Amino acid sequence: MKYLNILALIALLALSACATRSQSGAAIGGAVGAIAGQAIGHNTEGTLIGAGVGTMLGYLIGNEMDKYDRQQLDHMYERGVSNQTSSWVNPDTGSQYAVTPQPAYQQPGSNRWCRKAEIDSWIDGRKETVLTTACRNANGQWEIQR
Repeated sequence: MKYLNILALIALLALSACATRSQSGAAIGGAVGAIAGQAIGHNTEGTLIGAGVGTMLGYLIGNEMDKYDRQQLDHMYERGVSNQTSSWVNPDTGSQYAVTPQPAYQQPGSNRWCRKAEIDSWIDGRKETVLTTACRNANGQWEIQR
């Protein structure tokens, strides 16, 4: 049991180091995974395993979206019809995405335009769903906030 805890901690630290180079999906996935692991296992081992799995899934989603996918996603934030799902398949990776954007709104305090979206991805036969919020930066580009 102690050996498993040590392995889980090492895996978590390794994945955390990778998360700094990936999109914010790894950090969000790790946090959600830790909460779920604690709720299911009610112990440190469950929390660490949940954090590791969540970080890995978030990291995979963030890294699998290459430049083509990012352009498609930016197009959805910019011109996607609210509450209408649009999808695409990456011609190089075969990964599939379906995005349902919500109406744009001005962020209180900063007055930046933001938009929430639900992103379904099918990568290597596994479906993942992520809820995101993107806001325009000073250059007019969409930046994923969470």
